[in-house]
Order: sequence, then C-alpha cells, then structure tokens
Amino acid sequence: MSRREAARLLAQGAAGVMLTRIAVAAEKTNQGPPQQMLQRGIPSSGEKIPVIGLGTWQVFDVGPEAAQRQPLDEVLSRFVALGGRLVDSSPMYGRAEQIIGEIATKLGLHPSLFLATKVWTTGKDEGIASMEGSLAKLQTKKVDLMQVHNLVDARTHLATLRDWKEQGRIRYLGITHYNSSAYSEVTNLLRTEKVDFLQINYSLGEREAEKEILPLAQERGVAVLVNRPFGGGDLFSRVRQKPLPDWAGEFDCRSWSQFLLKWIIAHPAVTCAIPATGNVRHLEDNMQAGLGRLPDAKLRSRMVDAIAEL
Repeated sequence: MSRREAARLLAQGAAGVMLTRIAVAAEKTNQGPPQQMLQRGIPSSGEKIPVIGLGTWQVFDVGPEAAQRQPLDEVLSRFVALGGRLVDSSPMYGRAEQIIGEIATKLGLHPSLFLATKVWTTGKDEGIASMEGSLAKLQTKKVDLMQVHNLVDARTHLATLRDWKEQGRIRYLGITHYNSSAYSEVTNLLRTEKVDFLQINYSLGEREAEKEILPLAQERGVAVLVNRPFGGGDLFSRVRQKPLPDWAGEFDCRSWSQFLLKWIIAHPAVTCAIPATGNVRHLEDNMQAGLGRLPDAKLRSRMVDAIAEL
C-alpha cells in the first residue's frame, strides 16, 4: 500500500469516527440521525455545493511547526467529515495555499474538496505564473474555481481564465471583492463579463450588497460566495455576552455564529458563505448553520432589528 493510499484510508476512518460521534450525540438528544447540510446549485452548471464553506485568510497562514499545523489538520478533516467541500484561499494569504495542499495530500482529502483560489497580480504573464504557483502549492493539476482577487487587472485575467477553463485547468471562474467602495466596478463587470462566481462581503453588519449586487448576480446567473460573514469579527464584539433571542429556535439556531450565518444563507442569491477559522469548535458551530430550517423574510427582518438594538 502506498503512503497516499494509507493516508486516504486514515482520512476516511477519521470521517467515519466523526459521523459516528454526531449520530451518537443526536441519539442522546433525541434529534434522530445526522442531517445533511443544505446545498445550493451553481447557476452556470447546476452542480450543488454545501452552503457553508471554509475561508483561510490569516488562520491558515502558519509556519511548519507541528504545534501550528496540527489544529489545521483537524479542522480540514473535520470540515470534510461534516459535509463541507468548498475551501477558499489566495496567494495573498501567505502560506495558506501551501498548507491546504500539504494537508489535503497527507490526508487524502483532494477528492472531497472544491478548491477555490485567486489570481492577485497585474499582467497576463504574471497572472499565469501566479496561477501555476497556486496549483503547485495546492498540489493539484486543476482547481475548481479561480477568481480574480479584488478585481486586480480583471479583464486581462478573465481572458486567461476562459482559456484555462476550455483547457480543463479550472472548472469555474469568478471575481471577488470585500468592500462596498468597489461595488460600482463589480456591477460593471457583472453586466459586461460572463463569470460563474462572485465573491463579495455580506453580513448583518455590511448589508450594502443586497441593494444591487445580489439581485444582479441572480439576474445574471452568477453563484455568490460570501466573505466577511461576521463583519471581520465586529459582529461578535456586539453580541458577546448577549443572550441569543428565544425565537432563534424557530429556525434551528443555537448560537450567535449560526444566527449570523443563517441570515446570510437564507438570502436566495447566496450560494455559500465562507467563514474562516482554524478552531475546530468554531468550525463545528459554523457548520451547524447549514442544517435545519432557515429564517423566512419576516424572521430575517426581525434578525436585522435584533442586531441593530444591541
């Protein structure tokens, strides 16, 4: 047996153990068998992906020391065990791509992951060199989604990405930004370029995208990934030490992180939210947001009011 085959078996075993733990916990609380995470379709293909993904900004930019790496091994394997697929990274995120590639190879997780990364440079040749470097770091011959990071030299890179898509080196292409100051440019690109994905900031603390960006993405058949789902952490500072509203149980919500994430993924334009974490307990909490009921329009409005009153 090769090392890779052995690693894959170990990863599968870890996933089996995790699912067993979930089933036991559910039985103890009379909740029945574990639920399957909600999935949404990618408009350009119909392929479905889970509504909760994993961001890697800052938390996966670690050194080679075992003490720093071991928690991320657990996070990525637990993410897959809990039904997660989409992992988002960028060459801007320091060593994150390399860490993802090393962990995925060691644990045999590549077949289970939907890998998304970005090109973040100017010029065609520089963009190609950057993307080649990303594939090498991720230890894969192709990625599922390549995005133009923060719209840097977007039209140049989108032309290259279309070539790469035809060649089978990427499956989907997209654009990203994280700030409402860029929304006019985002809107222009959505109207004039054909992309599969848009990654944008959207949260109970940053709602600007719902005015024009999200409706336009729906109209254009573009999948939406949501970054900064916790407002860069600002929302947690507001809800800390505050009790969760009793009525949160109406949409199967048991924590503030689930409250914030369920509000996002309940928007019909949103395909997947990508909270970043290197903490297993936080990961498990986040993943629960993709289970059970979601708030309807009336409850989402009530959630907005609840946060505004804090």
